[in-house]
Amino acid sequence: MKNLLSKIKLDRFVLAIILVVVLAYFFPDLGSKDSKVPLGTISSVGISLIFFFYGLKLSPEKIKTGLKNWKLHILVQVSVFLFFPLIVLAFYPTFGTGETENIWLAFLFMAALPSTVSSSVVMVSLAKGNVPAAIFNASISGLIGIVLTPLWVGIFLEQKAGEFSLMDVYVKLLTEILLPVILGLFLNRYLGKYAARYSSYLTLFDKSVILLIIYKSFVHSFEDKVFVSVDLKDMFLIYIGVLAIFFLIYFTIGFISNKLGFDKEDKITAQFCGTKKSLVHGTVFSKILFPASMPTGIILLPLMLFHATQILIISVLATRMGNDTVKRSIKSELG
Repeated sequence: MKNLLSKIKLDRFVLAIILVVVLAYFFPDLGSKDSKVPLGTISSVGISLIFFFYGLKLSPEKIKTGLKNWKLHILVQVSVFLFFPLIVLAFYPTFGTGETENIWLAFLFMAALPSTVSSSVVMVSLAKGNVPAAIFNASISGLIGIVLTPLWVGIFLEQKAGEFSLMDVYVKLLTEILLPVILGLFLNRYLGKYAARYSSYLTLFDKSVILLIIYKSFVHSFEDKVFVSVDLKDMFLIYIGVLAIFFLIYFTIGFISNKLGFDKEDKITAQFCGTKKSLVHGTVFSKILFPASMPTGIILLPLMLFHATQILIISVLATRMGNDTVKRSIKSELG
């Protein structure tokens, strides 16, 4: 038990998210609707910069090289954009209207999001998996998500929210996300080396913008008393749902990887990248996809629980797998 606890390290970003939610509850003035601080404009500019830097860090040469391992890539992307949403869709008939339907929509939103880049690569590297494939899949997933995530969520938002327009959403995605990514890709050959050199600072900037959006979202949710209807029992059930989805996807990918004859490195990459959901894309997309009448705090709740859970579980698995690989390598060298 002691050894297990020593392996579990709570991610600092997860702690920061918890702190920001607490601040939103006790100190809402900066993010309130009557605040004179233009957090909405600041976050919009921040979003565009996040995706500009994202494009700046994407190397076209690496993308071309990564296309070779196509079976692995297809499995990861099918898992991220098809397996996840289909599992959530299967439970749609069991949800009614009102608050329970919002919770289901929050699960669908989480399920439709792309994989995350940084944590996927770090965990695959720690577990001694296929790091180049992890970089390729996590990067491509973000680009695919710009198209597919609004399609999945839009099917149900058009029925639920009268002011929702898929065309308006894609215009916002084009101007705030896709154009900055394309500009970053275009400037990669000139500025890419600086993006790589200062990657840690860019990651800190990304997380700061995300925390700002989360703060603003939860301030509004607390002001509108969104969480009054979510008691401890509901929170427990939401978390059980998050755990169930994660493990179902994780073991499904493992089964398919074995059937496809993947080696250990590719299987690790498939399971780690295929079970990730990006909190960065989630907070950004929630701001663009959902109309003002939707309770953003509820929409982000399953995603934040999933983000914390996946980091916790995958970090333990990655550490164990990495240690096992090192031990086997030592044994083979000794004879």
